[in-house]
Amino acid sequence: MDRAAGDYHHFEITEPTAQTLPFVYNSPHSGRHYPTSFLNDARLDSIAIRRSADHYVDELFAAAPALGAPLLAAHFPRAYLDVNREPYELDPKMFDGPLPPFVNIGSLRVAGGLGTIPRIVAENMEIYRRRLSVDEGLSRIEEIYKPYHAALRRLIARTHARFGFSVLIDCHSMPGNIRVSGSDIRPDIIIGDRYGTSASADLSRAAISLLTELGFTSVRNKPYAGGFITEHYGRPVRGLHALQIEISRALYMDEVTLEKRPDFESMVGALSTFMRGMAQFAEEFGSTTALAAE
Repeated sequence: MDRAAGDYHHFEITEPTAQTLPFVYNSPHSGRHYPTSFLNDARLDSIAIRRSADHYVDELFAAAPALGAPLLAAHFPRAYLDVNREPYELDPKMFDGPLPPFVNIGSLRVAGGLGTIPRIVAENMEIYRRRLSVDEGLSRIEEIYKPYHAALRRLIARTHARFGFSVLIDCHSMPGNIRVSGSDIRPDIIIGDRYGTSASADLSRAAISLLTELGFTSVRNKPYAGGFITEHYGRPVRGLHALQIEISRALYMDEVTLEKRPDFESMVGALSTFMRGMAQFAEEFGSTTALAAE
């Protein structure tokens, strides 16, 4: 396995020795490197600032390269910059001057404090002591967001060219108290495919089936159907599939101390089995897709 470095100091691509699977794994919210200037500007302590992170998700899927698929993982934290948003979803109240006219200031995510540069973590915990300069906000997008997405696009395009189709697995975690609306179901894992628009239903069903066989309570799209990345990169009619996977943090960590639980490694093993199962399904899926295209 090779780790791409150089210009990618804000994130890391771990490459397989040879890519043998039509998958790209992506962990955009598990970054743990908090800039000192960011921490100095924050009103939150070292635990609170981490409340919205997808803790250890890059480690949960670390076996992907050994299985034959690249893994892209952020080093920067979600509280600093969220690449699972449009490039310019910004809250004007966070900045000390007017934002450019192309900025989307009216999205629901901005209204909720969770834009490209978040205003809050977790449940309404304000991050900043001060307003940011417009240049500071835009520079994060230019220096981190755009290179991150450029790297993700390259991985997907390369995979699609090599195999004739590609499957992006966008990897996330969720609080352990999440329930499916209108029911008592507390899912362990949620598979999101934007209600069938970002990936083949066969892939989603295969993922749910594999997770169920592994003993997880798994549901599709509710309450998380997939974010910007899943929506933006999923084009199943072109053979570009994108699934979001949300894993309950209660399965592998203490949600108060944010420390790993003793059974963390067993969770890593279960997800490795899941990835192998998806790889086996993709072999059959790929031949079916090729036949359909002909």
